[in-house]
Parts: sequence; C-alpha cells; structure tokens
Amino acid sequence: MSGEQMKVGIAGAGSIAFATAALLEQKGHAPMLWSPSGAGTVELAEGEKLTARGALEGVFSPSVATSAATLADANDVLLIALPGYGHKTVFDALAPHIRADHRVLISSHGSFGALYLARLLAARGIEIPITAWGTTAVTGRRKSGTDVQVNTVRAKVDMCTLPASEQDAQMVLCETLFGEVFAPREGLLAITLSNLNPQNHMGIALGNITRMEQGETWSQGKNVTPTVGRLLERLDDERLAIAQALGLSVKTIFEHFHLSFHVPVASISEMNQQMHAQGNGGTGPATADTRYVTEDVPYGLVPVAVLGKLVGRPAVLHEAGIAIFSAMYGRDFTAENQLLNALSLEHCSLADLAEAAKTGRLDPKEACAEKT
Repeated sequence: MSGEQMKVGIAGAGSIAFATAALLEQKGHAPMLWSPSGAGTVELAEGEKLTARGALEGVFSPSVATSAATLADANDVLLIALPGYGHKTVFDALAPHIRADHRVLISSHGSFGALYLARLLAARGIEIPITAWGTTAVTGRRKSGTDVQVNTVRAKVDMCTLPASEQDAQMVLCETLFGEVFAPREGLLAITLSNLNPQNHMGIALGNITRMEQGETWSQGKNVTPTVGRLLERLDDERLAIAQALGLSVKTIFEHFHLSFHVPVASISEMNQQMHAQGNGGTGPATADTRYVTEDVPYGLVPVAVLGKLVGRPAVLHEAGIAIFSAMYGRDFTAENQLLNALSLEHCSLADLAEAAKTGRLDPKEACAEKT
C-alpha cells in the first residue's frame, strides 16, 4: 500500500477538514470534501483553490462532493472531520451508502460514535473496520471558504480499530495516508480517555469566557496562565485516574503538549507560554458559540464523567464544568449528546461497554438490557 495514491472522502468543511485535505494532498493522495450543509465548499466547488498557511504551506485542489452518496461512491476511505455534534447526522447520511470494502476513520472520535455507526451498518449486514482517533492529525483555523491556517501537524495520534482484529491493517492504512505518527490503543475506552481537547478547552474557556463573548482577539497559549494551567493539570489527574481504574495506558497532558506542539516538558502554563513565544499558541475563540463548549462539553466532558461513575472514580471537576457551562449557556449539555442518547448506555454495565469497545458490537435490545 506504501506509495499508492488513495482517494479519501472527507465529511466536513471546517478547520480540521480543510487542514486534513491539505495534508493528504501534500502526501500525494486525492482528498474530496463534502459539506453536509453545502455552504462550506461553495467556492471550492466553483474551481477556487485551497490555500494552507502556517505549519503546512501550499495551494491545493481537493475535489468536492455534493452529497453523502457521491462521497461514498467516489472514495475507498471515508474520514469524518467535523464537530461531534454533527457526527450522528453524518453517520445517518453515510451509512446507507457505505460498502463492504470501505474503511472509515473518525477524526477525532467522541462519545462512542464508532459503536453507533457499526450498529447502523450491522442493520444492513455490513461489518467494516472503523478506526477512531483520539485527536486530529492537525490543528488549525478556517479563515475563509478557501483559506486555512494550520497551527500544527501532530507528531503523535492515538488510534484504535473496531473490531480489534483489524487494528494492524488499519495502522498500515493510517500510516500510508498520514505517516508514522499513530500510537495504537486498547479499544474505544482508551480512545475516549485519550482525547484531551475537552478538558483543556474547558479550562481555557472558563478562564477566558468574557474575551470570547466580547469577540476579542487573544492568544490562547499566552492566556493559559498559572491558575488556568493548574486547573488543566487537575482535570488531567481525574482522567488518568479513570484510565488507571480501567487498566488502560493513555498519554498525560504533558506528553500531549510536548508531542502536539513540540515544546519541552514543564508546567502546563509554562509549555503554553513557550508555544506563544514560538508563534504556535493559537488564537482563542472570538465567540461564546464555540466548539470548545458546544461540542466539547456534551461530547467530551460528559462521556468522561459517565466513565468516572462506572469505575467508581467520579470526575468531580469534569462534572462541575458540565454544570457550570449549562448554567452559563442556559442549556442542559448532558441532554444534548445525541450519540449517547441513541446508544442508551445508561442500561449498559461496564463489562458490556468494555467488550463493545473492542468488538464494535453493542446490541441495543439484549446486550445492555437490565445489566446496570
């Protein structure tokens, strides 16, 4: 498979989708973008080029799909690259068109969405490898319909595959597409606990909410001050305690910043100050309507809180963040997680969930009934 140009259909047209398309094309592959709303790819569909700046520079020509059916028909690999609150809608749209020879990558995975997609496909008699990433291959910000600022290309990305028997083959696929940056993890429980963005974004947003709400332009790295940094470290302690109770190995927040942003290990605040000094600290959200809250609270913090309760290691700071953001936004973020609601995980035992996290099979009628 090495050296082969691959056709990759990307569901999404935001920052990560654009940056991922640029990275794939730079590596010799043929990306195609699909905007579920149709609005995100208007200019590219009219023939304009995609310009990437920053950690990845160049002018690129991804093709554009006008529907989920077109995206599936034209590509062998399907990559999900949009906020977690859009995953269920995209899974529902793609599932009727996915073939037995497709391979699916979820960048990044949240709320056991791979189990939901596997269930949709099983209803059609299809079982394919579904690979979940703990984070994205890139970070960036979409500047316009044709421009993306790429802040970093990650040096390490955690991944797992359902079913686990396909892990080695999917590792080869991921490395063919993006290079040798992938670290295999033991199932979806590990991947759920390998995504540090929700906990980090929680602390950053809480510490800078008025900047966001008033539309300021502000450096994210610079404003991870010592007090914010200590909160991020304590949130990480909760996540690591849950992983330890499950017997899982996951990276620490210190390893995350070191591997993602190429700065020496120090306190989290000091590492972010170094990122700011190097010019890759990023710009914080300029609106309260940001995925740091609307995606990461329901689709990131809530699943970790659920796991904490299941293993007897309550994530009290995560739970406090969910409650505080719900109060600030006048919304019940726990109720907004469409994937968890569809999977009805409240009826599952930890053993059921751990098994499903490796096999991809979670029977909504039998496997989880009356086993809490």
